[in-house]
Order: sequence, then C-alpha cells, then structure tokens
Amino acid sequence: MGLRFAVDTGGTFTDLMVATEDGVLSMHKASTTPSDPVAGVIDSLRIAAEAAGEELGSYLGRGEILVHGTTHAINAIVTGSTARTAFLTTKGHPDTLVFREGGRIEPFNFTVPYTEPYVPRALTYEVPERITVSGAVKTPLDEAAVVEILASLKAAKVEAIGVSFLWSVVNPAHELAVGALIEKHLPGVPYTLSHEINPSIREYRRASSTCIDASLKPVMGAYMRGLEQRLRDAGFQGRVLVVTSQGGVMDAARVAEAPVHLINSGPSMAPVAAKAYGADDAAETLIVGDTGGTTFDVSLVRRGRIPRSRETWLGQPFRSHMTGMPSVDVKSIGAGGGSIAWVDAGGLLHVGPKSAGAVPGPVCYGRGGTRPTLTDASVALGFIDAEFFLGGKMALNKAGALDAIRTDVAEPLGKTVEQAAEVIVALATEHMVQAIMDITVNQGIDPTQATFVAGGGAAGINCVAIARRLGCRRVLVTEAGAALSASGALISDLTAHQQAMFHSRSDGFDVEGVNKVLAGLQAACDAFAAGPGAGAKAVEIDWSTEARYQDQAWEIEVPLRVPRFAGGDDVRELVSDFHQMHQDIFAVSDDKAEIETVSWNAEVRCRIGSGVPGRLAADSRPAKLPSRPVRFLGTDWIDADVWRLESIAEGQPLLGPAIVESDFTSIVIDPGAKAWRDASGNLVIEV
Repeated sequence: MGLRFAVDTGGTFTDLMVATEDGVLSMHKASTTPSDPVAGVIDSLRIAAEAAGEELGSYLGRGEILVHGTTHAINAIVTGSTARTAFLTTKGHPDTLVFREGGRIEPFNFTVPYTEPYVPRALTYEVPERITVSGAVKTPLDEAAVVEILASLKAAKVEAIGVSFLWSVVNPAHELAVGALIEKHLPGVPYTLSHEINPSIREYRRASSTCIDASLKPVMGAYMRGLEQRLRDAGFQGRVLVVTSQGGVMDAARVAEAPVHLINSGPSMAPVAAKAYGADDAAETLIVGDTGGTTFDVSLVRRGRIPRSRETWLGQPFRSHMTGMPSVDVKSIGAGGGSIAWVDAGGLLHVGPKSAGAVPGPVCYGRGGTRPTLTDASVALGFIDAEFFLGGKMALNKAGALDAIRTDVAEPLGKTVEQAAEVIVALATEHMVQAIMDITVNQGIDPTQATFVAGGGAAGINCVAIARRLGCRRVLVTEAGAALSASGALISDLTAHQQAMFHSRSDGFDVEGVNKVLAGLQAACDAFAAGPGAGAKAVEIDWSTEARYQDQAWEIEVPLRVPRFAGGDDVRELVSDFHQMHQDIFAVSDDKAEIETVSWNAEVRCRIGSGVPGRLAADSRPAKLPSRPVRFLGTDWIDADVWRLESIAEGQPLLGPAIVESDFTSIVIDPGAKAWRDASGNLVIEV
C-alpha cells in the first residue's frame, strides 16, 4: 500500500491531504491557479514532497491513489465555455428546455427576464418518432430524417449532442438507434442519451441533465486527460479518482464519460468528512459549514445520512438551469475569506458576493489586491497572526489591510478601522447564518439541537459567533478541518448510482415486478463491484425508492429496509417509512393514505480506503504561545491566550478569550466559550 492523496481545488487555495502507508495524515495548501487548475494540484504535491524531504518524482512514485475534487465543470458552465451543443427531441416537443417546469421566485417581478434555454432553439431539432407511456411504438423512428438532421449539425459545427425522447425510459430503442446513427455519420462527436444518464420521468429534468452532460463532455474529457497525463509526467503512476456530486468517487476516465456528475464535485465531500469525524457526537443533526476563500458551503448530516436532492440548480432556483441529477444537498453563498467588503452609494455595507479569489487575493497577501476582504478584517482584529500565516510560510501585510479597510469602509461609514473590521466580520457571519437557516429552519430542523461542524481555511474566524447566533451548544472543528473537503475525499468510497423506473401502488403492490427491477439493479451493482470496484475491502448497496401519495405531483426518496420484498409486511414497512419521511420533511402526513412508487434506486459503495479518518502527525512544538491583543466581536481589545492546535493535549481545557492556531487556520474562542481536544483530535467548543 502506497501514499494516498486527496486534492480539493478551491477558488483561492488548493488543499492537499496525504495519508502515509501507516495512516498518518499531513495537510498542505497551495494557491489555486484559476487559468490552469492542474498547476495548483501539481504545486500542492510539490509542497508535500518538499515537506517530506523528497524529489517530486520519487514522492509521487510511491502514490497509490489520488482523489481530485474539482470545480472545473461548474466553472465551464458559469463562464459559458462548454461545447456548442445540439438538442434532439421528439417531434412536437421542441420547447422542453424553454418552458422548463415553470415557477418564479418573485411571480410579480416582471423586470427579471426568463432564463435562456440551456440549448438555444436554433440548435433544437425535432425527430419524427413517438413512444407511448406503455413502451409501444406509436410513430416509428424516421432514420432518413435523422440523417438529414445530422448533416445539418455538421454544417452548424456542433461539438456535442443531447438526445432526449418522450418515454425513452420505458423503451429506449429510438434513442439507441439515434446513437448508432451519430456514431456512423458524425464519428468522434460526443453524445448523451437521456435514458442512460438520467432514467427519470420528468421531461425537463431528463432533457436538461442530458444536454448539460453532453455540453461538458469535450471540456471535461480534455481536462481529465490533461490531469492524468501531467500527473504521469510528474511521476504518479497510481489510480486517479474524481469526487462526484453524490458524495463518492469515480475513476477519472469513467466520469469524463458522464461529467454531469461533477457539477457539485468539491462541496459534496465536506459532509462525508463531518460524518466520519463527528460519528461519536450525540447530536442527531450535524450542520456542516465549509468556509473557503470564495464561498461558504453549508450541508447536513441527519441520523447518520447525508441528505441528497434532485432540485439542484446551476444558480438561483427557477432563474437558472436544473441538473436533474441526485446531488448532496449543499447551499453555497459568496461569503468566504476573500469576500470583498464595500459600501454602496446609499451608505450600506456589503460583504461579498464578489471575491478577491486567488488572484489578486486579499490586500494582506501582497499580491496586488487593493480591496478589503474578510481575511483583511480578521488580520486587523488580531484573529489571524500576520507573522504565522500558513505556519509562517507567508508573511501578511497588516498595514496594507488596515489602509484598505480605512479607505473603503471605515471613512465612508464614519467609523474607526477596528469598528469597520468588526462590522465586516459581523455582516459576513449574518450571511452565513441565513444560509444555514435556509437549509435547517426552512426544512423543519431545529439548529439548537444540532452540532455545528466548522471546516475550511476561514472556518475558525467566526464559527463560535455563528453557533451562538443559531443557538447551537457545540462547535466541532476537526483536526484536518482546514481542508475538510479534501479529508472527506481521502476516506470516500468508490460509488455508482443505478436507477430504474417501475410504477406500483401499495394497495396492489406488484411484488414480482418490483423484485425483478431490484434484481436488475443488483446485477448492475455487482458488475460495478467486479469491475471498477474490484479488490474493494467491503461492498455495500444502499436501496431506496422515490414514492408519493397517490396523485401527488412530487416524490420523496425513502430508504428501503430490504433489497427484495418478501410480502405484505415489507410493503407495510415501506408505507410506514414513507409516512415518517413525509412528516419529517413537510411536518404533515396521512397514515391512512396509500402510496405509489415511481422509481427504484441502488447505490453501490466500494470501500477502497480505510473508511475512517486518520490522525495528523504528532507535533513537538510547545502548545502555549505568547498571548496577544485581540478585538472580539462586541468587546474592546483583550489580551487573549494563544494555543497551537497540533500540540494541545487531549482533554486540556481552553477558556475564552483565546485563539487556537494551526499551520492552516485560526480558530477564535470568544469570551465565555470553552474548548478541549477529544480522542479523535477534534477541537470541541462549548459556546
């Protein structure tokens, strides 16, 4: 067994976690290179090699697995650099991507235009064919018309094709035939068939995920090939895996064939890490906040499960495009360490959503940034030691940060620099709290009964302030919390999601039909375990169904207790579980009503790592550092104790006001809070 690497490319820093052959972890950070994300990956590996006292080539030569979390797919969509894509659909239904599912955030605000369809109408082509809901062919596929359409696509210089026909999830014959014609007449042009990528009944979601997937194939294929080749050139000969939106990993070559799974690649790993590190926590709910340089991502762990959603938008709900694919339920806002503070013409302070990012970065980085950020405010208040940033590897320009805050915020607001820095941190904290409210209170979850797990390089700045504002009693900062997503990637499983449509009702449940579908899903899972998952230490399958009350418009996902139905008792347990799940989500249920199932899901998870978080190497440096003046929120300057996180002994009590520093983060222990390290190395803070 060799070295295992996990790399998470963020907007400001690229995080790297390394696990040695005996399970000892080390953490490293390098600046992200927005124009060439792979360069940041190689830089972080070079820093790790130097720390180990080895040449990069020989160090990487010991590598067994590298797991990569990337924002390249979502960045390609946001920047409009996806492939020129055509949409082939059933004749008579060219407006699926235009109409979408209706809905508006503000139904009476007519100043906001409808979003342009993901594929323009000019590149939408109607194919003469029709399959009915029963799977019968009503209108045979006109292959001659398809060939003419493909000739038009060639003339239009189309680079990718999405094919989504009505009821192809019941009978995919026509989509398969079109796929064969594309390979014959447009060889080399990537295409996606809807029944393969997303076999669901929702026309818009299926069509949208199909077109998004097709549009990403050229750019993500090139990115994955480039990543693998440059890692090989640098000396890495192991297996390259990529984090998916579902909270698992897939082989780079395999995921390049289905890149829609990569849209929420990076943020999906934070709850995986929180679940592992917080496994012994008594709280039923973990609220997971991952604060990077550009964004604040919030997610949940409930009763040991990570909630997922198909309501995944590429921007604002109803004002953007929906992926239609299951994804870890993550809410992201533009609030991170690099979020820029500015005062508008009306004299109101804003923090974010614009970020200084990696280039030019906060003013204190001394890389050309001129506008004050949350990081600059943290330096001004003494939260961050300007001489000990990144373990002393990077000296910060405190004077520059103070000047920027004075010019852009303090003088326009009529405040001192310290007061301005304090309100910057307070406003950023409120933005983060509101994001957490959206994913907790608005879904019937009481944050006062939850533990807040803080991760990301900027998490420690205001984690206690966030918890106090929410009413949480406890904060958990994991030992590797500064690279929470990367540490989650290091322990994640190789996964594949299988889905099949089959409608049945609880008052006339088709046990034989359902079991036949489940057996097919089992076969697909077994094939995955025997192929990409070969040699796994353990294989598990999570079963679920999407069900609803009869005639309801929307389904909810309900875990299955059994992989096959033996009879009435199993059906009654499913119905009971559905009622409970409906009650949890909507605070209402009807235990006298029958239900209907729409689709069935199986997620196979192959354990390729240890599955349990490792520990950072022991630190011989002194735990107590010289105290320094700090201005906490709502206080004047106070002399605060300063501790080194890596050296604090298990159970050692820490009383606020205090600052806990590591090489990669600074954790603010506000007055009145107390903290200690537990047996797993976590810093536990009672707020």
